[in-house]
Amino acid sequence: MLDSLIVPLFVTTDLPPEAELAEFGELLTETARVLGREGAGYEAFLAGKVFWLDRPVLPEQRPAAEGELRFAGMLGYLAASGAGHTTRGVVGDVRRAIGAALTGRYGDVGAAPAVFAIRDQDVRERTPDTALYVDTRDAAAELVSATKSYL
Repeated sequence: MLDSLIVPLFVTTDLPPEAELAEFGELLTETARVLGREGAGYEAFLAGKVFWLDRPVLPEQRPAAEGELRFAGMLGYLAASGAGHTTRGVVGDVRRAIGAALTGRYGDVGAAPAVFAIRDQDVRERTPDTALYVDTRDAAAELVSATKSYL
């Protein structure tokens, strides 16, 4: 079996009003495919569920609210291949990768995404029933199977 570190993860960010939830999820999971610095990269697999965290809006507020940024989140698990990784290091690597990918896709929305490790229990208890499942396509089979046991 492949050595790996599994990290329960929470990602939140503002997105432009026209952003699509499925595209956001795909961007996150594909960004996490290879992490680390140049030359010292390592394979990774991200699986979880994405959802909107918008504030409640009354019908009379909808026209103004349609121009506002939307708040999205993901709760899931990140598997990092190889020995010697620390949670702090892996989260730092995925935070940098996700920040660059979101800025590249959506531009500067005013704040960097929040990416941090959480408790496994929080992923299970706080993921909304309506959230959309996403994962890194065609990732290393060992990482997929190690992570799927947590989902």
